[in-house]
Amino acid sequence: MVSSSDKAYALTRAKQNGIEAITVSRKGCGSQEAFDNTLLAALTERRIELVVLAGYLSIVGENVLKGFRERIINVHPSLIPSFCGKGFYGLKVHEEALRCGVKVTGATVHHVSEVVDGGRIILQKAVEVQDGDTPESLQKKVMDEAEQIILPKAVEMLSLKMIKEKTRVKG
Repeated sequence: MVSSSDKAYALTRAKQNGIEAITVSRKGCGSQEAFDNTLLAALTERRIELVVLAGYLSIVGENVLKGFRERIINVHPSLIPSFCGKGFYGLKVHEEALRCGVKVTGATVHHVSEVVDGGRIILQKAVEVQDGDTPESLQKKVMDEAEQIILPKAVEMLSLKMIKEKTRVKG
């Protein structure tokens, strides 16, 4: 597990479950290039095959994208192409959805590309917006009713596809 912040609760969860976890911070690396090289080295050394971004708040650079083409996915808390792109993360997404008065929002799992939130969509799940929803209640609803359902499903789908491809190559 790689975190972009040494304060992420996911690091504690990983430790409690015997999962190796490291922090690779863009700020700590000093430059985007150094960050990309450090991240790419960490993933390559550990023979990682699928990268899942969930709450990872750093932009993944060109070298990492090239090294893991079509093998990096992200979960975004809206139905892309709505409320996405640079600056749209966390509560900002839900604030904007409520400001615009949408009746349906949701989550999207997509491949990561050079365009922020612009990669090919894998799965989406809609969530109804209710009168009285706040950014915080909508965030929780989207996480519980969409993100936590479609992200594991997408990981399973892609993992099975990768296994089939490896089997086909070997066979």
